[in-house]
Amino acid sequence: MLLTIVLKHDQGQNLEGLQGRLSDAAWWERFPPQGVEIVSWTVAMGLGQIVTLRLPVRLLNVVNVEIERSAWGVFTTDFYPTYDFVPVRERLAREWREAKAAPKDKKNKKRVSTSKDHKR
Repeated sequence: MLLTIVLKHDQGQNLEGLQGRLSDAAWWERFPPQGVEIVSWTVAMGLGQIVTLRLPVRLLNVVNVEIERSAWGVFTTDFYPTYDFVPVRERLAREWREAKAAPKDKKNKKRVSTSKDHKR
């Protein structure tokens, strides 16, 4: 699965204070946990950090506990289970192009249902 985490900075603290708390919690060693891949990690100025992780579903609770252990007090967090839309978008665009290129009379023909359709 993919998991996008928004780490919103505590703007009541300066950068040195934030970095100190992360260091005290061993954030840079412990996050992300073993078996979790960083897909992207970006900074959105005025918001915080946006991290997208790829992980097996069985490690979701491990990621959650590590955020609670080492990021709370430095960041507020939002979690969004996500998925890669690129393959879906490519399929939809291809289907749209094919439908657009099809002769007009084919668009209006009704599909005849077969016994295979009812077994799906």
